[in-house]
Amino acid sequence: MLLCLAAGVATPARAQYGARGLSDRATGETYKIEVGGYLWNPTPNILITSESLGIIGSEIDFVEDLGIEKSTFKQLKVVLRPGTKHKFRFEYTPIRYSTVATLRRPIIFNGQRYDIPLPVQTDLKWNAYRFGYEWDFIYRDRGFAGLLLELKYTDVEATLANALVGAEFISARAPIPAIGGIGRVYVAPNISITGEFSAFKLPESIDENYRARFIDFDLYGSVNFTDNFGAQAGYRSFDVFYHVDEDEGDLVIKGLYLGGVVRF
Repeated sequence: MLLCLAAGVATPARAQYGARGLSDRATGETYKIEVGGYLWNPTPNILITSESLGIIGSEIDFVEDLGIEKSTFKQLKVVLRPGTKHKFRFEYTPIRYSTVATLRRPIIFNGQRYDIPLPVQTDLKWNAYRFGYEWDFIYRDRGFAGLLLELKYTDVEATLANALVGAEFISARAPIPAIGGIGRVYVAPNISITGEFSAFKLPESIDENYRARFIDFDLYGSVNFTDNFGAQAGYRSFDVFYHVDEDEGDLVIKGLYLGGVVRF
């Protein structure tokens, strides 16, 4: 009789303990939708060459030659999570630079020559889109490691204008696939460190008139105050290169950002 009673007590106790032990996810890891807004203050390093009418353009340094300066941009990220290990990701970063500067050397842009005496108005628009799928092949209550499959769409338009030449602009648009990885570790139940990296390079051997490269690195920390709200701070780097016929661009921006996320 005593043995039967002991067995009856022990069995529910094990079942209850097992139920609690099945999952003890960190704060902020039970969402289906996550929306993040950020302010990014990167340092630019932008080189562009443009050809027109058979006239090869100068390699123009938009910082040294045209005087663009460090600016702060807004950034939107959205994550849809239909399953624990599966995420669909979207990101939009509108990058804008506008400045007026006097050239220190003559330059050729889009077939036109800009000489030194008159100031040049520069406007650079760079819309960076990111569409991705994440599969977390390792998922634990205090961290995960995953595979990233992405399509990055770059839309760049640069305009130069002065009183003699008028306005000239060039644009470049290209979808670039990328593959990479992501990892997250919780150093406390509500504090995590996340790193992600994705890249792609189109070899010159495929087509010498068309080359492309994209490298994206992101390292950030999160503090989740509740399952539904958190704050993030990190360091982000975009590195985009394209070469189409005689047009070429090498655009690198990198720096710190701050933001917050809401989850549902």
